[in-house]
Amino acid sequence: MYKRFCTLFLILLPGFIFSQNKFTISGYVKDSLNGENLISATVSVNGKSKGITSNQYGFYSLTLVPGNYVLICTFIGYQTKIAEIYLDGNKQFNFEILPKTTTSKEIIISSKRKDGNVKNAQMGKLDLSIEQIRSIPSFLGEIDVLKAIQLLPGVRNAGEGSAGIYVRGGGPDQNLIILDDAVVYNTGHLFGFFSIFNADAIKSASLIKGGMPAQYGGRLSSVLDISMKEGNNKNLQVDGGIGLIASRFSLQGPLLKNKVSFIISARRTYIDALAKPFIKKSSSFHGSGYYFYDLNAKVNYTFSQKDRIYLSGYFGKDKFDFVNGRQSLNVKIPWGNSTGTFRWNHVFNNRLFGNTAIVYNDYNFNFTAQQNNFEINLLSGIRDLSVKQDFDLYPFSGHKLKFGASYTYHTFTPSVVSGKQDSVEFKPKNAQIKYAHEAAIYLQDDWDISDKIKINAGLRWSLFQQIGAYKIYTTDANGNRTDSTIFNKGEPVKNYNAPEPRFTLRYAIDDATSVKVAVTKNLQYIHLVSNAGTTLPTDIWVPSTYKVKPQESWLYALGLFKNFKDNTYETSVELYYKSMKNQIEYKEGYVQNTLEDTENFFTFGKGWSYGSEFFINKTKGKLTGWIGYTLSWTWRKFPELNLGEKYPAKYDRRNDMSVVAAYELNKKWKLSADFIFGSGNAATLPQRFYIFDGVLSQEYSRINEYRLPSYHRLDFSAMYSPNKKPNRKLKSQWVFSVYNVYSRKNPYFIYFDQEGNPYNNTLKIQAKQVSLFPVLPSVTWNFKF
Repeated sequence: MYKRFCTLFLILLPGFIFSQNKFTISGYVKDSLNGENLISATVSVNGKSKGITSNQYGFYSLTLVPGNYVLICTFIGYQTKIAEIYLDGNKQFNFEILPKTTTSKEIIISSKRKDGNVKNAQMGKLDLSIEQIRSIPSFLGEIDVLKAIQLLPGVRNAGEGSAGIYVRGGGPDQNLIILDDAVVYNTGHLFGFFSIFNADAIKSASLIKGGMPAQYGGRLSSVLDISMKEGNNKNLQVDGGIGLIASRFSLQGPLLKNKVSFIISARRTYIDALAKPFIKKSSSFHGSGYYFYDLNAKVNYTFSQKDRIYLSGYFGKDKFDFVNGRQSLNVKIPWGNSTGTFRWNHVFNNRLFGNTAIVYNDYNFNFTAQQNNFEINLLSGIRDLSVKQDFDLYPFSGHKLKFGASYTYHTFTPSVVSGKQDSVEFKPKNAQIKYAHEAAIYLQDDWDISDKIKINAGLRWSLFQQIGAYKIYTTDANGNRTDSTIFNKGEPVKNYNAPEPRFTLRYAIDDATSVKVAVTKNLQYIHLVSNAGTTLPTDIWVPSTYKVKPQESWLYALGLFKNFKDNTYETSVELYYKSMKNQIEYKEGYVQNTLEDTENFFTFGKGWSYGSEFFINKTKGKLTGWIGYTLSWTWRKFPELNLGEKYPAKYDRRNDMSVVAAYELNKKWKLSADFIFGSGNAATLPQRFYIFDGVLSQEYSRINEYRLPSYHRLDFSAMYSPNKKPNRKLKSQWVFSVYNVYSRKNPYFIYFDQEGNPYNNTLKIQAKQVSLFPVLPSVTWNFKF
């Protein structure tokens, strides 16, 4: 298939490249104050429909017939720049544009182009800048990318305070979350209540929840592509913030002006320091504590007009210690992510841009418990080494091709247990470490057929191969091992490969109205297995194997997009249906057993989801914000679960609504608020209690037969920016926020409390609700100089 793909591409390539009597103008779009490349800025020709958006590195290319042109460069939050060009040959021209000097920082959730939600073929893509995210009330003052994403239609949270997301009926593992080309496997701090993304180090975030382009793969539901800042290449800059539970500090600037720049950003919580005075030395819990930290670093070097290299990394860790002196118990639970990315941009010519990336990422979770002379250790994680090559080709006006290939070597450690007592050590030979190759090639075309019709069509071909060292056991009817097949290191165990077509079409009814349709197929070769509803660090990642087949989905979407009053109001209605095969759950009655391969306890079934999403977004004026509403259904059906009948998924939520508003009171004060409402989560609860052999037992309902009470919450924040004093570089801002203003007791989980004795008829069993957060005020001081 690879040979066929290359042959077809080579046949088509000359027709794309050789166009007579045309020339190309290309270059970069940059922030004129700090030199940062701007992603998805629009460069268009005045008076014509022809235009292009800059790629992930700010590069653009336009091919036109010779003549005089007026080029217009636009980007949300920046002043429009106009350039008059006489095109009589291939030219290079960089746009350096200024941020708007007005004090208004509008919350805009749309494509970077003002009418991009109507004009672009891409469906279900939403771009957020950090300035937009800062305007949203935050949990305990911590600016959070994932919590901002949760406020969009089609996206729901994983529970109270959690940073996990569920998109259009998919699970938390079905979202591809990328930081500078590195896949992030665990996105949460503090057991999921905060995300790992430090806002001071992030430049932008793009969510794609429908019509996934062919360049992305490996997940069923969505892509969240997050880009780190490159570092100010003109001036030294310091940013930071001090909050109630955490502080952050960033330093960026040029090492060689306009050529080499860097950024280092760090964040640490001080929950351990705040709690320490309240735990006396005489307390049996003295020595217990928790903290997390993040470190982002990036350096880039432009060593020619055609070449630029980047080196970036993320290092983060959580550490939880629990000490019980009375029981001589000491528990340590560290977990964290590490990523490293090397990228080389090369401009081959005015129409061909290439990026080569080498990526390393590592996620691990460790549990250690000691009591007297006994110690036990549990380790799980995943480690990847990846190579990617991507090309952007602009053959002629109206076409933008993207093609490339990627390869990843996976090492999975789902669960490794060891321990010792006195001088005796035990290391069970539980063959759970797994290895795999994953590769893909792709080709896609963003094609303007006419002023009314635009398509984005692509094909991705993916391959996954489980390799040794590995051992397959043969068992009898009672599960006893009778024989085994041994695969040596690097020896193939199981192969999977399949095409993944992607297609999106936009039909423009008029300048302010369009209809879009999308059909996409996605495959997912690695899976997150969990007993919980959130992405906790105890969840484990497992690969597709000879037993576990890849997940597969088809997504069908239809949308109507319309803007009003010169793009002041953006509106959309989207309908979708998604089918999913080879979904994974644990078998009924599963109890975690680290001595057995977890895939022996999996059961497989199918799922489907469908719904409608409504979106109204006001982008201009002193009052900005949006209203999003989702009506949806998500189902699962497993032959071995729930008597083979369908049941609602644990993240099924019938109604989901969010209202976000920001109001610029004056030059110093800006107010913002959000309101969230959602139907209660599906839950499996006891239906009957009975006594058997003197033991109180319970009989559970069918899977997710019950609903918890509805979830709703109001948050508020006020930002105060004092006037900058003359001859003083320091700029500061105070952010006052209140989470859960009216102290709604939203359910976190339900448990059953019992009192009395069943033998004298005094037994009482009562359902009780556990809620986590009452009203939570916070204050944060941000600074910059």
